[in-house]
Amino acid sequence: MSAWRPYDGHIIPAFYERFEKRWGRGTAPFLDPEVHEQPMPRAQWINPDTGAAVAVVPIWTDDPEHRSFGVFYLPPAGDIWMLRPGPTTFMEPSGGASREQVTLRNDAFKKAVNHAKEFIYGPQL
Repeated sequence: MSAWRPYDGHIIPAFYERFEKRWGRGTAPFLDPEVHEQPMPRAQWINPDTGAAVAVVPIWTDDPEHRSFGVFYLPPAGDIWMLRPGPTTFMEPSGGASREQVTLRNDAFKKAVNHAKEFIYGPQL
């Protein structure tokens, strides 16, 4: 049985710390645990036996409307890996968002989550 389990709390601070250690200070505002209104949706899993973790989070650049979902892995020994689920880009739905915008965001999220689950649990037959 796998020790992996969902983690529904705030983003695990090690994602932010390791990302900025690897790619530079200020490169990961989307992983900052101090940001209490973090963009949603997001998902995390932890493995308490090994100390490893996986997260799916919305990421963005200077344009707040254009986003994608990133899948990140924290190996037990340190570092951070970006897992590549393929294109997961979407337009951030605003207050008057169309049903299509919301559906596209949700589909991109599901694709990223499925990629994370396959990484954690292996291919589901």
